Amino acid sequence: MARGGSAGPSEGGPSAALPKYVQISEMLIRDIAAGRLADGTRLPPEREMAEALGTAVGTLRKALENLAKKGLIERVHGSGNYVRARTDVASVYAMLRLERIGGGGLPTAALLSVERRPKPADAPAFGADAQGWRFRRLRFLDDRPAALEEIWLDGARAAHIDPTEVSESLYLFYRERLGLIIMSATDQVNLAPVPGWGDARFAMPAGATAGYVERIGRDPGGQAIEFSRTWFDPSEVVYISRLGKG
Repeated sequence: MARGGSAGPSEGGPSAALPKYVQISEMLIRDIAAGRLADGTRLPPEREMAEALGTAVGTLRKALENLAKKGLIERVHGSGNYVRARTDVASVYAMLRLERIGGGGLPTAALLSVERRPKPADAPAFGADAQGWRFRRLRFLDDRPAALEEIWLDGARAAHIDPTEVSESLYLFYRERLGLIIMSATDQVNLAPVPGWGDARFAMPAGATAGYVERIGRDPGGQAIEFSRTWFDPSEVVYISRLGKG
């Protein structure tokens, strides 16, 4: 249960961290989905759990209340907090398919750059504008460098982007700052060489063969508005997509 803080991601560029209670909620949601916290598991006492997570008891309780509202935690007076595993739970990181080996992992990200540029010639069609907003990030899971991300948003969807407002959850930033929702996505998983623009904290050198994901993100009307590519370190993380209740 013990997890570190987010010192690693803060060494990158500007990035708006999610509130601590949201981070804890998301970590527990992912751990439950991965089976690291099985249905019926009794969580440690709140004071002990808060100490292990490096947070205040009040912050932990706020996170647990959030999970209780989602039906993932049953709070039994005088007994404790029990996991109630469910599928299709609303989550900030519901569309993030990378997990630590063994499951779960708290996602954070260091923003490396945000630029408006011509869309890459090898990208599939997404949006009508010839330019796009390019986000480059270093993705962490449980503070361990896990992946390099390059995300392109159709340029017509934002006239200006302030890097200091970009959240560790890009889809949350889209929704809250740009009024955009990525409703669905198509992923293609493959292998590809690590790009030359990487970050020294990412263990794999440029040119090394990494796990690779290309994604097309679509708005509620089904229009493609985002294209992304992710190079992940297979010694740290795996790509997982869970279907149904199995």
